[in-house]
Amino acid sequence: MSRFVGIDPASKTGFVALDDKGNVLKVKELTGIGNKDPKRMTTLIYDIMQHVQPGDLICIEGFPFNTQKAMFAGGIHHGIRNELFKRNLKYIEAAPNAVKKFVGVTGWEGEPGNKKRLTGAAKKRAVMDAVQEHYGFTHSSDNVVDAYIMARIALSKHKGVVLYEQQADVLAKI
Repeated sequence: MSRFVGIDPASKTGFVALDDKGNVLKVKELTGIGNKDPKRMTTLIYDIMQHVQPGDLICIEGFPFNTQKAMFAGGIHHGIRNELFKRNLKYIEAAPNAVKKFVGVTGWEGEPGNKKRLTGAAKKRAVMDAVQEHYGFTHSSDNVVDAYIMARIALSKHKGVVLYEQQADVLAKI
């Protein structure tokens, strides 16, 4: 049985594994040890790889564009990909905006002509609400919720399961 895995790389990395019916098998938020690099980054990557299994079909979030922690983000993203490569595990990437689009979140709210851009906590809350609405999944960590979406993207990409038109758009670009 294949697992469908979503990984949201960050200082608090979300990890979710689903079975082929979309049932949650594993949910984790991983942080590594300490708050100083390279120990934190090395142990975080090690922790992530302890949860990945041969045969997993993986979706990992693409590199963030605007981040205050660019060095850490680049290191963790590359470190995970390097470890997946060394273990011959294939993965697909979903851009951060594609992850949100997959559950119908555009980053805007309001009517045309009076739209307001969602940022920070409001954007994260919109994504969490959309995931709960579409799939009934909830978690206190937005990193885990994003990982859940990526696990759903992996499942949809490999099984051809699409619930909404925007999901087909996202899958076509991956």
